[in-house]
Amino acid sequence: MAAADWLEQLEARLERELEAFLAANPAQRTLLREQEARDRQAELVGERSRLQRQAEQERQRLLALAAEIRAWRQRVERARAAGAHELAARAEAHGAALMEQGRRSWSQLADLGQRFAAVEGALRDLATAQAAAARPAAGAAAGAAVAAEDPDLERAWAAFEAEQELERLRRPG
Repeated sequence: MAAADWLEQLEARLERELEAFLAANPAQRTLLREQEARDRQAELVGERSRLQRQAEQERQRLLALAAEIRAWRQRVERARAAGAHELAARAEAHGAALMEQGRRSWSQLADLGQRFAAVEGALRDLATAQAAAARPAAGAAAGAAVAAEDPDLERAWAAFEAEQELERLRRPG
């Protein structure tokens, strides 16, 4: 038997035993899900921080690039005013290359923004799911009765809880 086959069989057996244990101990399944949710939340918060740092670095690069482009435009004007047309053309080509670099940086910043929005959405979804899971069974039954009466209220409340959780996560410390 190959080592990979043995490892796969061991993994499958452990997975079955874990499922049997969790089926016999629903409280442990709940704890496991809560831990997985906390782990996912920590992962998302870390990703959000990483994306924020990257975006700030990209913004700083863009600001520096904008200053460099302005300086080269002034050089082009000075060269033209002095009649140094070949130098002006070379400086203009360099400025165009810097502009292209700026367009790429803007594109990267937009990409970071989209990834950040996706992480924020995942955090909101997770917070909503955690808030829903935190409700006791009796509260869930009462909540279902209320939702049957006013489904918009239940959705609004879930959104409110998610927003509160996001605000808590955004606070430093």
